[in-house]
Amino acid sequence: MGAVLPLSAWAKNEYGESLIIPAEIHKRRLPKGAITAITCGAGNRGNVYGNYAVEFPEELDIVGVAEPIAIRNERYAEKHNISKKNRFTTWEQVFERPKFADAIIITTPDDLHYGPCMKALEMGYDVLLEKPISPSEEECRDILALAEKTGRIVAVCHVLRYAPYFEKLREIMQSGVLGKVVSVQHFEPIQHVHMSHSFVRGNWHNSKATAPIILAKSCHDLDMLRWLVGSPVKSLNAFGDLSWFTSENAPDGSTPRCVDKCAVEADCPYSALKIYYRDRTWLHHFDLPEDKELHGDAIMNYLRESNYGRCVYHMENDQPDHYTMNMLFENGVTASFNMEAFTSYHGRRTRVMGSMGDVVGDMTHFTHTDFRTGEKTVWEQKTDGHGGGDWKLVSDFIQAVGHEDASLLTSTIGASIESHLMGFAAEKSRKDGGELMGV
Repeated sequence: MGAVLPLSAWAKNEYGESLIIPAEIHKRRLPKGAITAITCGAGNRGNVYGNYAVEFPEELDIVGVAEPIAIRNERYAEKHNISKKNRFTTWEQVFERPKFADAIIITTPDDLHYGPCMKALEMGYDVLLEKPISPSEEECRDILALAEKTGRIVAVCHVLRYAPYFEKLREIMQSGVLGKVVSVQHFEPIQHVHMSHSFVRGNWHNSKATAPIILAKSCHDLDMLRWLVGSPVKSLNAFGDLSWFTSENAPDGSTPRCVDKCAVEADCPYSALKIYYRDRTWLHHFDLPEDKELHGDAIMNYLRESNYGRCVYHMENDQPDHYTMNMLFENGVTASFNMEAFTSYHGRRTRVMGSMGDVVGDMTHFTHTDFRTGEKTVWEQKTDGHGGGDWKLVSDFIQAVGHEDASLLTSTIGASIESHLMGFAAEKSRKDGGELMGV
């Protein structure tokens, strides 16, 4: 069982996979026409969400952009036909103008979510806020309080809630077909090159400058577990550390950069020359020229000058490369979560154990076995890296803003903050030891 969902002919995610187009059944006519929005941060996620406006201009119109990197600003403005007066270098400049759109899309770096979100709410904008809400628990609570005070919509980009795969899994778990749900095992394989790209060399390599990996990467998963189980967490504990990407593990003959005649580069799975230059993968954070003939030189400049060219064993990284959490929910369900860097694949894996059946799945399909009959039912679907949730989130956000009805969203700030509180508690447990109660 399952369905083949339509794919965009041109819009892709960071894995190079075509984005799934939301089904028309979820859409209603917008009372005032297309929602207008200003994007703060024209990087990867800003383009993923913004590209919805190119595919569906009758629903979303991007009328402004704030982006300090000139080439990103220019390309985003050109793609969305943004007038010069509505192009800004910093997010602060957006709010020096009177309100001129319905919503703000915040896809700035993690530590720059709080400022634009608070200002947007103060000025009466609705907000589509990339996760994590903030690296600070206090700031998360501030945003929640102001959203409730102003009555504005804040949708957190917990896109897995909108993935048809997880929607169906939740439906099965809550239908009673499994009997009493007893426990859940959830596994997030980051994939070894993804880990090196994002959390060793990349923007999130230092938890103090951005956010702990349990929030930056896995608040999706904590949110998903809370949503699937349908109950708050009563207690949890966590373990994990940085075990491999350290100077102590640097091979003999390694150099500060992969281009510095490193003696082991040819056999290193984390070679920047191999990943970015020879294989030409994981380039979505590189601002490359339009002319593909010039890509090679531009990539080599990145490898000589940016962190993406540095040896993974000689970075200032501190993010754990393996992470284990155990959780007890208030309804008695137990859950374990593992985030692992050292895998050859990505895509979440989930097992749900109930008194009358179980489910085993991997985001492309799952198998439900009925203990009473022995019958197995398979649900499968061609999907993208976020299970089709990226654009369905945007679609639901547009509907919520257009109809002034936050109930059309599942990942409102009020619902999404719980995953962050779980993440903050997990970090405290991981660092200090012990079990935390009443998360």
